[in-house]
Amino acid sequence: MRPLRYSINVTLDGCCDARVMSADEDLFRHATENLARADALLFGRVTYEMMEAGWRSPPPGARPDWMEPFARQIDAAKKYVVSSTLERVDWNAELVRGDLGKAVEHLKREPGQGLFVAGVKLPLALAELGLIDEYELVVQPTLVGHGPTLFAGLSKRLDLKLVSRLEFGSGAVAMRYEPRR
Repeated sequence: MRPLRYSINVTLDGCCDARVMSADEDLFRHATENLARADALLFGRVTYEMMEAGWRSPPPGARPDWMEPFARQIDAAKKYVVSSTLERVDWNAELVRGDLGKAVEHLKREPGQGLFVAGVKLPLALAELGLIDEYELVVQPTLVGHGPTLFAGLSKRLDLKLVSRLEFGSGAVAMRYEPRR
């Protein structure tokens, strides 16, 4: 069974708004390595639309060269989009409808090295269902004083164990956790 891995950038005060995050070459290299550990990406509508707008065929010179490996990888990746409002998707994507738990369990049973999920609302629903196998928080050394925050509304406590920690020159720290089962 392929694992479902979740990774997100978060500030020291818990904000996970992508617009306030700082990214450098090291963080993009790390994100590219994370994507390489997945056969497919799982997005909710908001994350899919945000990623498509940011990474699908921008004009030449729109971003630094060191972002290109991430851009190529995310552009080529198979994507599954959980949405009840989108009529169709493209960008190598397929809509996921119906029972979320059953759909994700089916995707996890397919052969491969892993699935990668990003965003805020979809990972909350997946955590509630106990379907996330690895959580990675990339903590940015920043305070912003506003949200959104991670796992707001989680109905039950979820205990995790630290499995790895990686520090970046920027002061960001990537911490990987697995659920205690």
